Amino acid sequence: MIDELPFKSNLPELGKIIDGIVKAGEKILEVYETDFSTEKKDDDSPITQADIESNKILKEVLEKTGITILSEEDVDDKKRLSEEKIWIIDPLDGTTDFVNRTGEFTIMVGLVEKHKSILGLIYWPIKKKMYLAESGKGAFRHDEEWEKIETTMMSEMQNCQALVSRHHLSEKEKRLLDEMEIAVVTSIGSSLKVTEIASGDAEIYLTTTSKMKQWDTCASNCIISEAGGKMTDMSGNDLVYNTEIVNHENGILVTNGLIHQDALDAISRLDS
Repeated sequence: MIDELPFKSNLPELGKIIDGIVKAGEKILEVYETDFSTEKKDDDSPITQADIESNKILKEVLEKTGITILSEEDVDDKKRLSEEKIWIIDPLDGTTDFVNRTGEFTIMVGLVEKHKSILGLIYWPIKKKMYLAESGKGAFRHDEEWEKIETTMMSEMQNCQALVSRHHLSEKEKRLLDEMEIAVVTSIGSSLKVTEIASGDAEIYLTTTSKMKQWDTCASNCIISEAGGKMTDMSGNDLVYNTEIVNHENGILVTNGLIHQDALDAISRLDS
């Protein structure tokens, strides 16, 4: 378990929430070591017993805060729309990577206030790494101990490293990376694309899909922002949470911050 915190949080229950996330990660790994089965949800995305067990553990700990929860694995209770604060969680981000046994899957827990991500937690069970950020407090990674993380200072796009999905790289995304003259492109699963940029190990990730949902970005948005980076849609608009439609309908762009406008300009050129 992770005993101390790297800052004084505005959320008194944060320590217990972190313990719950670690416990959910342990349960995910238990399932990972078995000959588990995979089913399909209504949207054709995969679900396993690990998704279900993790969701159960996370809800048990988060419900004690008295804050409404929006989870990928539950029916969407629209009463959340009248709430100022909600949790948005993905109990197992990267289920396809889990099924394919790449090890690149995470747990994502984000807290929203007034439609903005104000706290993010991402846990990588295989590596036992926790990423944490809270608005105004900075971004941190826990391996053996807490360490402050920051994005790179690279401002020349052609010298940047891009991260892309293992499973969903489209032809348009390939053309965009060409337009940006980015030569170094690495595939990685789940929310690890954003934690890598937040940690200074890459500079840009983009996706043009309209299938990304609020639980895919909520936790990572706060982390990348507090690390000095930026996350918007493909037109440069800030992402808004706890809305009627949970899809991000105009894709996602994540950068180290310094190349964000250059990336948006490249997108605009290709769209014109």
